[in-house]
Amino acid sequence: MGYQVNNIKEPEKAILIGVEPKNTPLKSSSVYLDELEFLAYTSGAKTLERFTQRLENPNPKTYIGTGKMDEITSYVKENKIDLAIFDDELSPSQIRNLEEYIQCKIVDRSSLILDIFAKNAQTAQAKTQVELAQSEYLLPRLTRMWTHLQKQKGGIGMKGPGEKEIETDRRVIRDKISKLKKELKAIDKQSVTRRKNRETQKRVALVGYTNVGKSTILNLLAKSDVLAQDKLFATLDSTVRKVVFPPDPVTYKPCIFLLSDTVGFIRKLPHQLVESFKSTLDEVIEADILLHVVDVSHPQFEEQMDTVTKTLAEIGASN
Repeated sequence: MGYQVNNIKEPEKAILIGVEPKNTPLKSSSVYLDELEFLAYTSGAKTLERFTQRLENPNPKTYIGTGKMDEITSYVKENKIDLAIFDDELSPSQIRNLEEYIQCKIVDRSSLILDIFAKNAQTAQAKTQVELAQSEYLLPRLTRMWTHLQKQKGGIGMKGPGEKEIETDRRVIRDKISKLKKELKAIDKQSVTRRKNRETQKRVALVGYTNVGKSTILNLLAKSDVLAQDKLFATLDSTVRKVVFPPDPVTYKPCIFLLSDTVGFIRKLPHQLVESFKSTLDEVIEADILLHVVDVSHPQFEEQMDTVTKTLAEIGASN
C-alpha cells in the first residue's frame, strides 16, 4: 500500500502589531494594518490577530509597552504563532529583546518588504538590487544572529567567540556589498545604452503606489501581456512598450510614444531599496511625462499620492 506525501507548506501563522501616536485617527491605524496584512499575505503568511497601541513615543528597548507585550506573549503561546510582524522598522536591540520576551520570530516592516522583493525578483538586475538592499539591511543586525553564543562571551579584556564571528561576518558582508555594487554598475551601463537608443522618441513613465493597476494600464494601452497581479510589488523591473494611437484629425500624424511600467512605491519603503533601485528608476527620471496612477477607491488615496510625490522627490524626479 502506497502513502501520499503532502509537500504543500503550511503558511506561517502571524500576528500584526502597530504603534501609532495618540493623535492618529483610529480609522488610519486600521487601514495601515490592512496594508501590513496584505504585505504578510503577499509574503506567504496567514494573519490570525492584530494588536495596536497608542503611544507618545515607542519604547526604546522593546518598541511596545510592557502591558501590551504581556498580552501579545500570552496570545503567541496559546495560538502557537510563528511570527510577529511590526508595522515599523525596529532596531537590532529591539528585535533581540522582543524575541527573547515573546518567544517567536520578530519581523519588522522593512524586512517583510525586502522578503517580498526577493521572492518577486526575476531578472539579474532585480536580483542584484534586492541582494544589495538585503545585505545593507543585515549588516547592522548581525549581533542578533549570534545571540546563541552569548553565554560563551569572555569577561573584561576577553573577546568572546561570538564577537569574533560577528566581525568575520561583517567583513564577508562588506565584501559582498562591494561586489554587488560593481555588478550593478556593469548592468547599469547596459541600461544606459538601451535608454540612449530611445532618446529620439517621446517617453511616458507610469508611476504610483504599489498595486494600483499600473501594469494593467500598460497592458491596455500597449496591447501587451505584462504580468499584472493583485499582489504588492508584482513588478520590479522597468518594462517598456511602444504605444501607437490613431492619427490626429488635424495633423494626420499618429501619436507614438514609449510607455514604461516601474516598481510601485509604498509607505515607509526601506531606504536600502530606494538606493538599490535608483538605476531602475532612471526610466522615471529621464521620462518626458510622468503619468501618476491613483486608485481613488482606496480610503487613503490622498496619502498614497503624497507617498509617491515624496519618493519621486527622493530620487530626483519631482520636476
